[in-house]
Amino acid sequence: MKAYITGVGGFMGPHLVDFLLVKGIKVYGTYYNPTTEIESLKSKIDIEECDLRDKEKLHAIIGNFNPDLIFHLGAQSYPTVSWEKPIYTSQTNIEGTLNLFEAIRKLKINPVVLAACSSAEYGFVTPEEVPVKEDHSLLPLHPYGISKVATDLLAYQYNKNFGIRSLRARIFNTTGPRKVNDVCSDFTKRAIMVEKGLSSSILVGNLETKRAITDVRDIIKAFWLLTQKGKYGDVYNLSGSKAYKISEILQLVLDNIDATPKIVQDPKLIRPTDEPIIIGDSSKLIKDTAWSQEIPLEKTIKDMLNHWRGVI
Repeated sequence: MKAYITGVGGFMGPHLVDFLLVKGIKVYGTYYNPTTEIESLKSKIDIEECDLRDKEKLHAIIGNFNPDLIFHLGAQSYPTVSWEKPIYTSQTNIEGTLNLFEAIRKLKINPVVLAACSSAEYGFVTPEEVPVKEDHSLLPLHPYGISKVATDLLAYQYNKNFGIRSLRARIFNTTGPRKVNDVCSDFTKRAIMVEKGLSSSILVGNLETKRAITDVRDIIKAFWLLTQKGKYGDVYNLSGSKAYKISEILQLVLDNIDATPKIVQDPKLIRPTDEPIIIGDSSKLIKDTAWSQEIPLEKTIKDMLNHWRGVI
């Protein structure tokens, strides 16, 4: 069996590569503007730089490799960057997805395609509306969220119109070793800087909001199970089952370091549209695939701290 990963140079890519290789699957990956270290991947799999906006190159890659599975992770995935670069975000995420599905259609091949979508598609959700179900209205708050709605619906359209075996995974807050630019990675990185004497404080934003957090390794298992048991064309929430206060996450970090940092609230980290709680209903995923969330947040935090101990 062969699997092609777009965006292999992102946070989830290396974790997915390790998972698939254990299963004996031949993996090929492409990257563009990688956000993680990719040199180690080159010793494991064949990888190549490819801008998803380059339809001819993407078509050639898919045609030459002829994958059985495609994990479409490639995207400009930061909401803040999407405000700075809305056109680039839209072109990469929407045009890139179109190029992928058009290549599959024109090549007349029949891979299973898992499209990485996002909880950002739902937009602002009140506490009365959680846990969010898949049929909740899609009202995203930034260009990134809009681009992910398009990714999501393109996967649906190509399934309904051309029979492409697509699956749509709406991913909620996910973290783990090698993650950057989320609350868990920021807290753990700053904590290790304090532990090593490189800083004295941890900067925080709103500590009262709640977020369901899932370890990336559990999300990767959900990806695999969906490709094996999911219903083609359908959409699935991938969310942790418990929403943690940000203050609880901070306390877990503090409990696992050999230091006592100052906690300093930074006004720049307060978001004007910060949802009080974000948590999805994963019952559909569990029903169709028997997925379960196995890695507790305590282990995730410890693993992230150990990652930064080896990096900083």
